[in-house]
Amino acid sequence: MAEIAIRAYKLGKQYRLGSQVLAYQTLRESLPQWFQRKKNGHEGEVLWALRDVSFEIERGSVIGIIGRNGAGKSTLLKILSRVTEPSEGYAEIHGRVGALLEVGTGFHPELTGRENIYLNGAILGMHRSDIDRKLDEIIDFSEVEKFIDTPIKRYSSGMQMRLAFSVAAHLEPEILVVDEVLAVGDADFQRKCLGKMQDVSTEGRTVLFVSHNMSAILRLTQEAIVLNHGNIVKRAPTPEAVDFYLAEGFAEEGQRLWRDEEIPPSAAPFRPIAMRVQNEGRSFTESMRTTQPIMVEIEYELTSPISGLRVGIYLMNSRGEYIFASFDTDDPQFFAQYATRDRGRYISSCLVPADWLNEGKYILGMNASAFRVKRYFQDEHALVFHVDGAGAPGKHWVESRVGPLRPKLDWRILKQ
Repeated sequence: MAEIAIRAYKLGKQYRLGSQVLAYQTLRESLPQWFQRKKNGHEGEVLWALRDVSFEIERGSVIGIIGRNGAGKSTLLKILSRVTEPSEGYAEIHGRVGALLEVGTGFHPELTGRENIYLNGAILGMHRSDIDRKLDEIIDFSEVEKFIDTPIKRYSSGMQMRLAFSVAAHLEPEILVVDEVLAVGDADFQRKCLGKMQDVSTEGRTVLFVSHNMSAILRLTQEAIVLNHGNIVKRAPTPEAVDFYLAEGFAEEGQRLWRDEEIPPSAAPFRPIAMRVQNEGRSFTESMRTTQPIMVEIEYELTSPISGLRVGIYLMNSRGEYIFASFDTDDPQFFAQYATRDRGRYISSCLVPADWLNEGKYILGMNASAFRVKRYFQDEHALVFHVDGAGAPGKHWVESRVGPLRPKLDWRILKQ
């Protein structure tokens, strides 16, 4: 029978919104405040970040945890790492846990990088001689050798993340818990992190990995747990779980709705309503695949006719660098057909071809204007979406492809 590393039974975590928690209050101080809240009816709204979560993880398993923001992923990892206590249920942890959660978690800001390495090792129950043996390897991997004797409070968030990951990965805990290791740091260090996690996963240690990067989840994990609104909605082999997550709309909702107060009076008679990105199944989602076409649509209303109107998009990478711009009347035939648009409600849509965008984060901007006449409305950062490279041409190679485009070109090989 396989040995269990983690067992969770009916885990729940409750938060009370609007309530103020003060540390070290006496009973005499707490009771009058409790009665006052009861009298005023201000007990605060209850939010369950997790509810009735049960599972078992065998030793040596590498498990991905996926879900949209607010699904409960980080709360689950904090409970398993003993950073916070559950409101109900319990979790059994068999083995030392090394956790990489938010930037700076587990570090003392007044201590140097070197001192924090020894502090983390001591917390894990390691002897000083064991930490000494790993010290040079940790510092070398983190690439912060020049600042290792500088207090952590003077580190940038990227430097803290580099050192935190290096410490968590090299101090050999039996269970490694990692939350969005790819969220901070440059591309080269992200590749190093993935490579190190692959090494850890082959050493028989148990790994829990949270990420919005489906390629990393597919590459590193054997199974995945899908969370939605604090509940487990799917546990399956990773490819099946990722397909379920993307197809069932559990990814972030890929649409932007403009409120009236966000629309300046100068936009009239143009009124933007929504911008959406849709996958092949026409579901709104912020997680796309490079192997599938991406539908972008803009919904808007004209309160009176406009001549020469063009509605379009700007696509930018995560650094805000423009990749392309496209408008709904770029085709001369469309330009002539819609020389004047009558009042009413419209949807302008376009299709970004499959096998075109590389994996990564993209920003969509929106523009409505009459060329050299008037700009009615522009939102340069209307919507953010992610493209996942799973199944893309060339994914059997380990290295990441450079650039924002990943076209599937028609190659031929001829022997002369």
